[in-house]
Amino acid sequence: MATSISLHTFSRNDILLHLDALTDILENCINGGASVSFMLPCQPNVLRAWWRTIADSVEAQERLLLVALDARQQPVGTVQLIIDQPENQPHRADVAKLLVHERARRQGVAARLMSALELLAQEHHKTLLVLDTATGSGAETFYQRCGWRKAGEIPDYALMPDGALTATSVFYKQM
Repeated sequence: MATSISLHTFSRNDILLHLDALTDILENCINGGASVSFMLPCQPNVLRAWWRTIADSVEAQERLLLVALDARQQPVGTVQLIIDQPENQPHRADVAKLLVHERARRQGVAARLMSALELLAQEHHKTLLVLDTATGSGAETFYQRCGWRKAGEIPDYALMPDGALTATSVFYKQM
């Protein structure tokens, strides 16, 4: 377990302050084959613009960004809780973009981020969490180990960063 890792909920200003490091995490995950909405080759300016959009969403209180910092106080992992939901779904939230830089993997960072995210969800009175991930990925196994239940699969849902179609597995967890 990564004892030198600390977790923080980032504000808009925190995101902008750490924009390069957050972009590096995202780029590292995409280059590693993670299906997280972007295609290869990565365009750093596109990734930075995406993080600015996330910063604006955090400022608008639509989502929370939880960040894992290493001993040098540099971001090594992130996960998002999208709390702004339709009027008939105030009890639920979406989980998005669990990202851990390869240099911080296999240290329990992802598990700590998800545990803390679940506590944040409860603090925001969310009783149902939903996420999706590429079918057959290591993430699928990880979420099951964390107590998430697979609701099903959608074939040909998205493109992997290399352009190959992939199914997605939809998961949920009741708090």
